[in-house]
Amino acid sequence: MNTQTIHKTIEPYKKQLLHHNLYHEIKSLDDLYCFVENHVYAVWDFMSLLKALQNKLTCTTTPWVPVGNPEVRYLINEIVLAEETDINQAGKRKSHYELYLDAMEACGANTSTVLDFLHDVQETQNIFVSIKHSSLHENVKDFLDFTFRVIEEGNVHQIAAAFTFGREDLIPEMFTEILKNFQNNFPDTDLSQLIYYFERHIELDGDEHGPMAMKMIEELCGDDDKKWQEATDMAILALEKRIKLWDAISEQIMLKQELV
Repeated sequence: MNTQTIHKTIEPYKKQLLHHNLYHEIKSLDDLYCFVENHVYAVWDFMSLLKALQNKLTCTTTPWVPVGNPEVRYLINEIVLAEETDINQAGKRKSHYELYLDAMEACGANTSTVLDFLHDVQETQNIFVSIKHSSLHENVKDFLDFTFRVIEEGNVHQIAAAFTFGREDLIPEMFTEILKNFQNNFPDTDLSQLIYYFERHIELDGDEHGPMAMKMIEELCGDDDKKWQEATDMAILALEKRIKLWDAISEQIMLKQELV
């Protein structure tokens, strides 16, 4: 098996995501706010997947010792560098989560719910308790719970599969077009930072992070058929969770539209 085999296997799930009703249901600013206020949790927990990989594939404790494959260490550290300390439109260093929060605030979306959630995570020191007690949609809770179960219980190649295949690289391009249309329809709303965020993902995923992540999977699975199968199974699970997240956002948008 190889990464091409996984791509072929997950193609039906990618098609489900790319043809999801959600994209056609975002018709107003309130709909867009509903999207970003739910999607922000996927932006945030992605960073935890990334740091889990860095913890497992490099030495992050002292005294330092060389850990694992130097090629894999390089790949994950390069991705961390860009995701955790990218630059915003003003040239200032920000993580992609912070870029997204700034973009939400600029366009008028609510950030208090996710900030309160992260505060609770820090207070409880138990992500699963915070997820369970939150007021988030059940599918959003399930999405987050899955991510942190993978981090806690998965082998490194399974975490890498959730990271590499579960975060769909075609979606940013689709949302960039949606946002540009919105910018034309709502010229008084600042969507430039949100557009910048998605454009950065297109640039980084296509030119750098995508190929790097594929190389990482190949290095981690090697010639082990069992690892390749486990990586494939994890990729499918991750995409199923993303589809359910999209279902949750769609459900909330349609409910709000019915109430108007």
